[in-house]
Amino acid sequence: MGPDPVRFDETLHQRALANVRAFDRRSAAIDGHRPAAVAVVLLPDDAGRACFLLTRRAASLRTHTSQWALPGGRVNPGETAPCAALRELREEVGLGLGEDAVLGLLDDYRSRSGFVITPVVVWAGAAVELQPNPDEVASLHLVPLSDLEAPGIPTLVSIPESDRPVIQLPLLSRLIHAPTAAVIYQMREVVMHGRPTRVDHFEQPVWAWQ
Repeated sequence: MGPDPVRFDETLHQRALANVRAFDRRSAAIDGHRPAAVAVVLLPDDAGRACFLLTRRAASLRTHTSQWALPGGRVNPGETAPCAALRELREEVGLGLGEDAVLGLLDDYRSRSGFVITPVVVWAGAAVELQPNPDEVASLHLVPLSDLEAPGIPTLVSIPESDRPVIQLPLLSRLIHAPTAAVIYQMREVVMHGRPTRVDHFEQPVWAWQ
């Protein structure tokens, strides 16, 4: 048997909100990188379990095709990271939420592909309908938060190309890699446990460096 399911209820909402607000997040200088934002969306499945939303990117996209990802994209000029994350949610999965759904931000993650990614933690509520945009999203997955408590999460491996450990999350019978894996792991640590765990030292696999 796996870890007990986490219920999607007001107790979780208040705990997540308090933990994110108490977190002393670290921002990263742009330094020639491009600003981006991803939405770490908390929502229930049909059984009432608390989940987060994970997508598989469409094969037709120009970059990072068919990779596992959180909804997100570039921050446009004049946009804040929360606004960009909410906009991408609407564009990618048809989920329209207001800024009051934002619980807070996690640490920025500087990607090998030239982005400084700001994770935005979002509480979607119970009554949501998801409509994936087939031009951007191949599939949608609601991953129970309890799955993040399973043995082997995270897995750290060494590669000859870097002295930083590569982080992997075994989820959905696949391996999820950074930057997505790093963000999800920090979400677990901060949102669920109130631990100020840092993840910016975790490496991406070489194939994600482009």
